[in-house]
Amino acid sequence: MDKKFYSGFISIIGRPNVGKSTLLNRFTGEKVAIVSDKPQTTRNRIRSIVNGDDYQIIFIDTPGIHTPKSKLGEFMVKSAESALNEVDCILFLIEPDKKCGPGDMSIIERLKKVKTPVFLVINKIDKVKKEDLLEVIDTYRKLYDFAEIIPISAASGDNADTLHAAIKKALPEGPQYFPKDMMTDQPERHICAEIIREKLLHVLEDEIPHGIAVEILSLKPRVDKEMVDIEATIFCEKDSHKGIVIGKGGKVLKAVGTNARRDIERLLGSSINLKLWVKVKKDWRESDFLLKNFGYSGKN
Repeated sequence: MDKKFYSGFISIIGRPNVGKSTLLNRFTGEKVAIVSDKPQTTRNRIRSIVNGDDYQIIFIDTPGIHTPKSKLGEFMVKSAESALNEVDCILFLIEPDKKCGPGDMSIIERLKKVKTPVFLVINKIDKVKKEDLLEVIDTYRKLYDFAEIIPISAASGDNADTLHAAIKKALPEGPQYFPKDMMTDQPERHICAEIIREKLLHVLEDEIPHGIAVEILSLKPRVDKEMVDIEATIFCEKDSHKGIVIGKGGKVLKAVGTNARRDIERLLGSSINLKLWVKVKKDWRESDFLLKNFGYSGKN
């Protein structure tokens, strides 16, 4: 008799900066989604695959649901909302030290329109006292009939096993959608571009990151396969931002390149030669053509 196999799609949603990408990377064991303390870091839906002997979980990390202020923002919100349908379970991430505000209530109203089981995942539990955590649980329990309420710390891994077990239990019988050695459906070029953008987010001022895009121009392994040559362009919206991205004497760009190179080498398993350029594309976030060119349009 054939052994039963379980598989399913799990959507991770929540307001910006609640730790969705950190949780995704925690379950995958590798960096497939970039992480920073800036809101709206994730721009695309990112699928991460976690395999077990008798199961396969496909996690879908989404951009934070927010009030969009540009065409890029509209794309991000639509991408997040579309991940509520046709999945087997939804993880709604919140922070325990933040009150349930209009953003969370807006998400809850959206959840009331779907029939998918929803887990309330209270992330960053190391930030609050136990009695405060119980108060948060009581507040949200009254707002929605959650299938599970699980407090965790995605950063430290505290209680992540409990969440993983609950997700596995919620999986229906199904096929193996992806090969067992596959961790994500994101192309290497996309991940490399996102790693570079992550390093920029870590060093740039708050008003600049949302106007940054990264395009990989070429990714070519050398004949001996011991080195990969990568050329990438960093686009910003203003001439003044270009100078900030480069930094005095090229200091900022050099630091970004050094930090990105480390993660990309780990990803590709090879030494890399990384060349970065900075160009200005004014108001690219409002350009349908450029949004599509940078991968921020259509289905993903």
